[in-house]
Amino acid sequence: MAPITTYPVPEGTRLTITLPDDFHHHFRDGPATANVLEHCVQQFGRAIAMPNLKPPVTTTEKALAYRDHLLGSLPKELPHGSFEPLMTLYLTDNTTPEEIAKAYATGHIKACKYYPAGATTNSDAGVTDVKKTYPALRKMAELGMMLCIHSEVSTPGIDIFDREPTFIEEIIKPLVKDMPDLKITMEHISTKEAVHYVNSAPDNVKASITCHHLLYNRNALLVGGIKPHFYCLPILKRETHREALLGAATSGSNKFFLGTDSAPHPVEAKESACGCAGAYTAHAALQLYAEAFESAGAMDKLEGFCSHHGADHYGLPRNATTITLEKKAWTVPDRYAFGPSKVRPLRAGETVAWSIVS
Repeated sequence: MAPITTYPVPEGTRLTITLPDDFHHHFRDGPATANVLEHCVQQFGRAIAMPNLKPPVTTTEKALAYRDHLLGSLPKELPHGSFEPLMTLYLTDNTTPEEIAKAYATGHIKACKYYPAGATTNSDAGVTDVKKTYPALRKMAELGMMLCIHSEVSTPGIDIFDREPTFIEEIIKPLVKDMPDLKITMEHISTKEAVHYVNSAPDNVKASITCHHLLYNRNALLVGGIKPHFYCLPILKRETHREALLGAATSGSNKFFLGTDSAPHPVEAKESACGCAGAYTAHAALQLYAEAFESAGAMDKLEGFCSHHGADHYGLPRNATTITLEKKAWTVPDRYAFGPSKVRPLRAGETVAWSIVS
């Protein structure tokens, strides 16, 4: 198949790529997990399961129990034959090297997640001082275990739009200097400063980017009224940042890869006086990434970003199966089931330009 590099791509065009993985997914807990998995397995062969549950997944035993819950919540019919949840530990000030070694030895726990305390949903038990995690991080570096980072400070007084650049200067740069062998994923980067840093950082430092940060800027959240379903953390930024992210994702650089950060909340928790942070994209993530890459005339770079770079960074074999997209619009439902409630997906009631056909 010849590379697709035109914009717009003609209707009916099909593109077959290696089945992607999602290196940042929120499956939640309880009965809602099954609803999320119904969407996730349509597009991905594997997914990193975020550990910010209530209570958080801080031990090997909790991670394995959560894995059992995920496997038990899978649909009976898997469109691509199999699906593997990749588990994570929630890093705290008190995580020990022994716990890291125990988790790694299971073969199922692929990473630890660094949440700065108070930075996002269910992060109150997160890290208060990065130096307190150094014993655990040294063990991770020794084992080759991934550190996934929510790269924002939660310091009072730091503007919400400046929290990522501040984190890079205050935390990431010293950490990379101190731990040159530690594999790091800066998750869901959202600024041109992060793009610049990742491009200039050593090869052990790479970044994931969400589809909503590639497609939207802060006007989607703020213009014409507050639109809570566009509220996420990191928050959407100026257009100059979106353009930098799109340029990075579509560059072909293996420094950047897919991580949806699909984060569902019951609709009543989003549409409230103090709405939760998170955009639900699991229903159409790959199709939305395709829209972003099409807009840049870079459909030939979609497979690397979605299917190769992340697996390579994690040291995982690339998936052996494929998935086919077609340039065929469909309308997103206004709501999806989410346990006893409903979730309002991104692009609800609107069209998505690409469809999955096999």
